[in-house]
Amino acid sequence: MAHIAAVILAAGLGTRYRAQDANTVSKVLADLDGRPLVRHVIDEALCSRCAPIVVVTGYAHEAVEAALADADVNLVNNPEYETGLASSLKRGIGRLPVNSQGAIVLLADMPKVSAAIINRLIEIFISHPDADAIVPVYNGTRGNPVLLAQALFPAIMQLKGDQGARPILDAAAKNERIIYVTMDNEAIATDVDTPDALAALRTAKS
Repeated sequence: MAHIAAVILAAGLGTRYRAQDANTVSKVLADLDGRPLVRHVIDEALCSRCAPIVVVTGYAHEAVEAALADADVNLVNNPEYETGLASSLKRGIGRLPVNSQGAIVLLADMPKVSAAIINRLIEIFISHPDADAIVPVYNGTRGNPVLLAQALFPAIMQLKGDQGARPILDAAAKNERIIYVTMDNEAIATDVDTPDALAALRTAKS
C-alpha cells in the first residue's frame, strides 16, 4: 500500500484577488457554493487515497484555521509566508510522517481538482515507483496538483523564494524522472486569482 500524503498550500497573500475585493479576509476563504475555496480542496483530498492531509496557512492564518477547525487535517502555520511559496512547501513537507512515500501538493485556490484526479496521479506513481514526480498536463501545459516522491524531499527543504518546486521539477525532467499525465480536464489548470475568475466558476456551475 502506497503512503501518499497531501500538502495543501493556503498561506499566500492573494494580492491580486484582495486588490479587487477589499472585503475578503483571505482569498482561500472566498465562498464557492456555500464553502470556502480551501474547503473544496480539503474535501476532495479527504475523499482521495491521501493521508495524512497537511494544510499550510500563513496570511490571515487565524481566520483560515478557524474556518477549518472541524476539518480532519493537520494545520501548520508558516510565519514566513511572505518570503514566497518555497517556505510554505517546506513547512508542509516537514510535517509529513517519515513513512510518506510521496506527497500530492495542492493549491488552495484550485477548487475544481477532484479526488479522482488525485487518485489518478497516485495510481500512476504506484505503477512507476522510480519516478521522482507525477505531473498532470492539460492542453500541453503543466498543471496542478503535482505528486512529489520522497526522493525529492531533501531538495525541497533547500528551496528558497517564490518558485515552489519548479527548479526541482526542471532538474528531474532533464534526468527523465518525471511522468507526465495528459488529462482532458481543465480543473488542473483552473485557479482563482481574481473575483472575476471566481464568478466564472459560479457561472459555469449554474
